[in-house]
Amino acid sequence: MSATEPSTDPSATEPPKRRRLNREAVLAGAVELADRLGSVEDLTIRKLADHLGVKPMSIYHHVPNKDEILDGMVDAVFAEIDLPAADGEWRPELRRRAISARAALNRHPWATGMLDSRTNPGPATLTHHDSVIACLRANGFDAAAIGHAVAVLDAFIYGFTLQEAALPGTNAEELTDLAADLMAVFEAEFPNLAWFTNAHVLSSAYSFSDEFEPGLDLVLDGLAARLGL
Repeated sequence: MSATEPSTDPSATEPPKRRRLNREAVLAGAVELADRLGSVEDLTIRKLADHLGVKPMSIYHHVPNKDEILDGMVDAVFAEIDLPAADGEWRPELRRRAISARAALNRHPWATGMLDSRTNPGPATLTHHDSVIACLRANGFDAAAIGHAVAVLDAFIYGFTLQEAALPGTNAEELTDLAADLMAVFEAEFPNLAWFTNAHVLSSAYSFSDEFEPGLDLVLDGLAARLGL
């Protein structure tokens, strides 16, 4: 096709399909857009309106400002995380919840630093926290022990997810080229790094992502031993 011929791809000229707006549609669109942008800093009402195929003022009929949009987006992510059962054993329930939380944060990387940042938490957020506390209370945790458990588990989940997203490579194939440039330096000056890289990181079975569940079990082991549960 020559430079003067019009495009035959309808998606190149068609405007975004207009959605029937309500609060839920606005928030769902905001989550979709943040996933695409990779952050909420670049999410504006105008960009969201373009994504939804509506005028910016239409959004304000359903959600009054960006802060409330962010509140709703965080609540939507919490709604994706499995709730621990109050009548279940704390360890498998909190393990299942942690794995589900990591999966949700991998789907929505922009949310990792935001889950506990909002001052106007929504119903899914509050239900989530209440369910975690209920599970731990039913299993004999007192208030101080619940505070320890939630703090260390969430720090591990959020910290691992942030590190996972920031790494330039997470498996042996991706890391081989990176390590090749560094191995000469490692071998000359950092023998322990060289040994660990050769023995573990560059093995065919290595994947940083696979470290999550063993690490989670270490955290749960530590809680059980510390609290005698």
